[in-house]
Amino acid sequence: QVQLVESGGGLVQAGGSLRLSCAGSGSILRFNAMGWYRQAPGKQREFVAAIGWSGSSTYYADSVKGRVTISRDNAKNTVYLQMNSLKPEDTAVYYCAATFRPAQGMSGTHYADYWGQGTQVTVSS
Repeated sequence: QVQLVESGGGLVQAGGSLRLSCAGSGSILRFNAMGWYRQAPGKQREFVAAIGWSGSSTYYADSVKGRVTISRDNAKNTVYLQMNSLKPEDTAVYYCAATFRPAQGMSGTHYADYWGQGTQVTVSS
């Protein structure tokens, strides 16, 4: 049974930073790619960022490019999402996801094989 547990969400002022973490219940080495998605109230879930197995390949949504960095520490079974210069429109529940398939496909919101429960990020203006 695979479990992905997100943490690090919270309330932050616009312009601030947050670092989200996603811890796997077992080794995340089994997953070819890990990613982050978000869902704002009344909106569909959308892709945020993805990272390949070695960490050398990363992909970002245009809306967060330049403000967000995804990374993974396979030894710690953890994936991170560093978010800077946060905006009120970044407010959403952020979900971690994992897949056995290539990272470049993670822009599809139905692509992942496993999902976490989500962590709330609220950015005040």
